[in-house]
Amino acid sequence: MGTQETHSQDPGPRIPPPTPPAGRDALDAIRARPRTALVALDFDGTLAPIVENPDDARAHPDAVPALAYLAPEIAAVAVVTGRPAAVAVRNGGFAGVPGLERLTVLGHYGAERWDARTGTVSAPAPHPGVAAVRAELPAVLEAAGNWQGTWVEEKGRAVAVHTRRAEDPQAAFEALRTPLTDLAARHGLVVEPGRMVLELRPPGVDKGVALLEYVREIGAESVLYAGDDLGDLPAFAAVEKLRSDGIPGLLVASGSTEVTELSDRADLVVDGPAGVVRLLRALADQLG
Repeated sequence: MGTQETHSQDPGPRIPPPTPPAGRDALDAIRARPRTALVALDFDGTLAPIVENPDDARAHPDAVPALAYLAPEIAAVAVVTGRPAAVAVRNGGFAGVPGLERLTVLGHYGAERWDARTGTVSAPAPHPGVAAVRAELPAVLEAAGNWQGTWVEEKGRAVAVHTRRAEDPQAAFEALRTPLTDLAARHGLVVEPGRMVLELRPPGVDKGVALLEYVREIGAESVLYAGDDLGDLPAFAAVEKLRSDGIPGLLVASGSTEVTELSDRADLVVDGPAGVVRLLRALADQLG
């Protein structure tokens, strides 16, 4: 398990030294050659606090200033999210921010891309299975018990079923997992579990694939990736693969009591989005 963030009376933020040698090596590489470093981050739970209604999620108030402070010192900043790219840009407040001209948002696990330089989203045609799943979903939910408080989020290229508002969120999550997996499989989709959410989406796209492709595109020589949920595990695996290829990588978990799988694999654990912001500012202070 990675180093847990600690607080001190120092006036400015600092970076606790990562415990695993690979994490320390990656942090040293980022400090030594910042102009070849990529900082990539999840959105919900990492840059934005988790809220009951995802439509209400907004970036931590200090997140964009911290990113704008750091971005000019490194090769690139990327937000890698399961949300539609345009929604992440809107909820994050990323558009038109001085200092973030080289920000890229990889939405829908990399199926969509927004670049700050152009302000446009590029994406392939939606998978036809998403429309079929959307049409059948009400009947499947009713047959599975029609759990009170469960609700559906339309994500354009995916459909997500949330159980956080149910009387027993975990029981609803477990009861729906198999029928939703079967529904997804019938239409060529997969189920991605998260924090009290089951997302039905096309296969072959995940944060790991998106991250690896972007690293290769920009020629990054070191990487920091921060995430908080099960959907970030492929990105963690991608960073571990990059390490095996000689590219240093630092794994950061935005701490959560709901998901421990990331903190168990992380080099550094910080205290949610506020901790991520402190980390970004501390890194910028050291590089500037």
